[in-house]
Amino acid sequence: MHSDERLVRGHSGRLLLVVSLGWLAIQGGRLLLSPLVPEITTDLGVSSFLVGIAFTTMWGIYAFLQYPSGRLSDALSRKTLLLTGLVCCVVGFAALGVAPTYPLFLVGSAVVGLGAGCYPTAARALVSDHFVEKREKAFGLHTGSGDVGGVAAAGVAAAALALATWRTAFVPVVVLLAVVTVAYHRLSREAFVVERSDLAVVATARRLLADPLMRGLLVVYVLYAFTWQSTAAFLPTYLELGKGFDPLVAKVAFALLFAVGAVAKPGAGYVASRLPRKWLIPSALVLGALSLAGVVLASSPLPALVAVGCFAVGLMAYPPMMQSFLMDTFPDDSAGGDLGAMRSVYIGLGALGPTYVGAVASTATYALAFTGLVGCLLVSATLLVYLAD
Repeated sequence: MHSDERLVRGHSGRLLLVVSLGWLAIQGGRLLLSPLVPEITTDLGVSSFLVGIAFTTMWGIYAFLQYPSGRLSDALSRKTLLLTGLVCCVVGFAALGVAPTYPLFLVGSAVVGLGAGCYPTAARALVSDHFVEKREKAFGLHTGSGDVGGVAAAGVAAAALALATWRTAFVPVVVLLAVVTVAYHRLSREAFVVERSDLAVVATARRLLADPLMRGLLVVYVLYAFTWQSTAAFLPTYLELGKGFDPLVAKVAFALLFAVGAVAKPGAGYVASRLPRKWLIPSALVLGALSLAGVVLASSPLPALVAVGCFAVGLMAYPPMMQSFLMDTFPDDSAGGDLGAMRSVYIGLGALGPTYVGAVASTATYALAFTGLVGCLLVSATLLVYLAD
């Protein structure tokens, strides 16, 4: 299998392309919500705090399923989890697009969380199955596809608001996910397996938590995920409502965050395959922290956009380097489950980020909330340097 490590050709390349398109659509669909927050709150008659609850629900369910999906992808098949996730996402995004009330909007968010939770750990395990020598590059391309989805989300959101309503923005997401579902089903050589399987939760937790390095890396990743999910949910709203910038500036900044990430992630994967990761990873977090501080301090659009671009370089360079390191560390026969267990914890705790920002912004200011995120990245980078010694 590993002799056919072609990134864009052959069976391995086609699989990488299809599962990456699926991740692009899932991430793009979830990230559509961020630039639409002002319109959603007005249309549904709810506060930023309640929208933050919807984000936390989506991310929380997504996080909870990371371990079971990874474990089941090891025990059953990658195809079982990937197809289940794709179908659920089709249903969930369609529900978001037609929800007339907040409770139904919350249900749609939960279904999207369910589908998204089944997908990424199994997808990363599939990529790891097919790539060893080119693993960093493959992870860079795969994770970068999610940032392409973020760029597309900003454009789709702007077009939907200009031509129709926020609800129509979910139509292309549903269509693309349906196409990916059919394409992956036809391309995959695995069987769709459904049977009882032991999740081995206690054994996995003991194995991971017994390692001091893994415990430290888990804390690092929690702080990163908390910052990432907070930013992805509320950066446009912060720039528009918190700083008083034009809505177009907020949408451009949101698109810039992911446009830079679409380049930074493959670039980081390429660099990490040639240079020591133990200094590259904390350096990326420090750059992200300093740049986010620049966003907080910026009083006009141009400096804010420059700071967002630099923040994106630091923030988006982190995942391919760290996830490649983790996959190198985990045993081959439990790699999907181990990665899923880590992801369940750090994404689950990180899912509290949007609620944190919504609560602080409602009681104080967005600036105070984002200043707290700067601290999260600095602590994360400091801990990484300590662990590297």
